[in-house]
Amino acid sequence: MSFEGDTVLVTGGASFIGSHLVEELVEEGADVRVADDLSSGERENLVAVQEEVEFREGNLKDRSFANEATEDIDRLFHLAADHGGRGYISNYPANCATNMALDNIVFEAAVQNGVEKITFASSACTYPTDIQQERQRLQEDMVSFDERGGAYADETYGWAKLMGERSLQAFHEQYGVDTSSVRIFTAYGPRENETHAIIALIAKAYAGQNPYQIWGDGEQTRNFTYVKDITKALRLANENITDSTPVNAGISEYISINEVVDAIFEYLGEEPGEINHMTDKPVGVRHRAADTTRAEELLGWKPEYSLEDGLAETIDWYTANRDREYVRENLETLLHER
Repeated sequence: MSFEGDTVLVTGGASFIGSHLVEELVEEGADVRVADDLSSGERENLVAVQEEVEFREGNLKDRSFANEATEDIDRLFHLAADHGGRGYISNYPANCATNMALDNIVFEAAVQNGVEKITFASSACTYPTDIQQERQRLQEDMVSFDERGGAYADETYGWAKLMGERSLQAFHEQYGVDTSSVRIFTAYGPRENETHAIIALIAKAYAGQNPYQIWGDGEQTRNFTYVKDITKALRLANENITDSTPVNAGISEYISINEVVDAIFEYLGEEPGEINHMTDKPVGVRHRAADTTRAEELLGWKPEYSLEDGLAETIDWYTANRDREYVRENLETLLHER
């Protein structure tokens, strides 16, 4: 896999996942442009490659900016979106709905400017919610655009991501542009903010929250997938898929929130004290894990990071970059605002 000499645009490239992807593309020899409005991303996330990356700040829902950002680009990774953790997508559905306009404006501008390959950062939230109450690994064909009742996405955010996939497929069908969609499952890692589950749980422990709050009974499961595994899947999809076939990027393990909490406190060498399970809070689907057969077959992709390895990297980053007293004083704001 090589991007040597290619001019690559990463929308949302100053964000959590985007900034890791940008670093890897630079390492692969690409000429990288980042387009970001910094609503959730930060310029500091790109400090390691700031001299090697072209940065353009602006809102991609502005057609003129989208056109400017996609000029003279060979490959596009579209990660820009209005998003957050479960609390955010539950409380700000209208914000999440704007992603449908954003995606189409970016795709249209890219096609008009002759971009050759487009990879879309989709989401596990595209999967029907009613099949995630029991443990069954999600396969890509559990979502269908061809069968009546074949789609039942997770909140407005999930529907917007699903429509993004369908729009990208339409651009492939009409214009022949190479396209791919990667359904990201519960990514975590350095540079993520506290509105997302893993960082929220780390922040609460780091701040010494007492009683320690867990949304729901803690037995809901997710397949927490380390960011470096996600970015590898994105790069492989851009290289290998041309017809919009979606692929999962997630681990196949069911990991409960309670298990994550135990692992965090064990790594920190601290005790949680009293735990308050807040069953009135939004928790999303009961169980979620990915079937990765298609990613293995089409991309040769398998996750490389265990939860223990990923948590160690993430906790070390968080404690090195966040002042404990600041987190303690601003915890509620950090947990709910992007």
